[in-house]
Amino acid sequence: MKIPEERLSQITHRFAELEARLASGTLEGEDFVAASRDYAELEPVAKAAAEVREMRGEIAELCALTQDPEMQAIAEEELGELRAKLPDAEHRLAIALLPKDAADDRPAMLEIRAGTGGDEAALFAGDLFRMYERYAAERGWRVEPVSMNASDAGGFKEIVANISGSGVFAKLKFESGVHRVQRVPVTESGGRIHTSAATVAVLPEPTEVDVQIDDKDLKIDIYRASGAGGQHVNTTDSAVRITHLPTGLVVIQQDERSQHKNRAKAMQVLRARLYEKMREEAHGVEAEARKAMVGSGDRSERIRTYNFPQGRVTDHRIGLTLHKLAEVLEGPGLGELIDALTAEDQAKRLAALGE
Repeated sequence: MKIPEERLSQITHRFAELEARLASGTLEGEDFVAASRDYAELEPVAKAAAEVREMRGEIAELCALTQDPEMQAIAEEELGELRAKLPDAEHRLAIALLPKDAADDRPAMLEIRAGTGGDEAALFAGDLFRMYERYAAERGWRVEPVSMNASDAGGFKEIVANISGSGVFAKLKFESGVHRVQRVPVTESGGRIHTSAATVAVLPEPTEVDVQIDDKDLKIDIYRASGAGGQHVNTTDSAVRITHLPTGLVVIQQDERSQHKNRAKAMQVLRARLYEKMREEAHGVEAEARKAMVGSGDRSERIRTYNFPQGRVTDHRIGLTLHKLAEVLEGPGLGELIDALTAEDQAKRLAALGE
């Protein structure tokens, strides 16, 4: 996509203006924070624009030099090289100019639930959680479990965790949906391949300012915890169930001994779900358009299959198959899938802009 010179000039001027304001030392408090944020957002765009402007300028100079018989051969050779490189530079600039999702830099709430398949589905949910843990560790992110419901056979019936770090939601937002596994369960004596599934939801983490919850909109039930969890279970009324009356959303938390800690964690999960609901409602048209890209983020949508006998992972949204199942589950291979999904999303958004 060719960006007009006038647009490049506007970017350069705006960036220089921000740079001067920050260097002046006259900004304080919220003004300084706002200018710093704008500068950080514009810097990669300005660098990409500067690269394109420089290449276009050199091409213009070389075109003039081709009129000189003594310089023609050298100028034409360099001209050919620059003209070959310019489309890539313009593509990088176009991607930098794409509208950003306001939630991309947020931490994320990761929810994984075992689906069809009983114990095998719970084991697979555990595999998925460890995959995301390893991917997060690679990127220097912090993973903090919020609640978990372990399966007797291992793995999790359900696990919710907070992942914090730089650009978490931007990287993980395409992971929402149904993940399917095909393998021979350890309990299967006949060697038959079983198909199980787990659902993944990735929600951007809001702040209290983003989502203000009125106490009168909440129904809070306190009861005795049940299930695995140690000797304290069934001895204290520490489990918390919060119902958000306007939306009907229900969150249950019973992992902690303290009722107050359970309530705080339940509110954290509720706030994330309400924020995602608000985002969906506010971007109704955009959400419909996104479905045509790399997936709607709908938890009922089958997005990926992990086939153990063949050692492959297939992402159905972009038709990508990687014969490196172990690498994906260990974390590094997941990055390749995520990068491919991001590139596909960017390509389709660029195409939509050009229509």
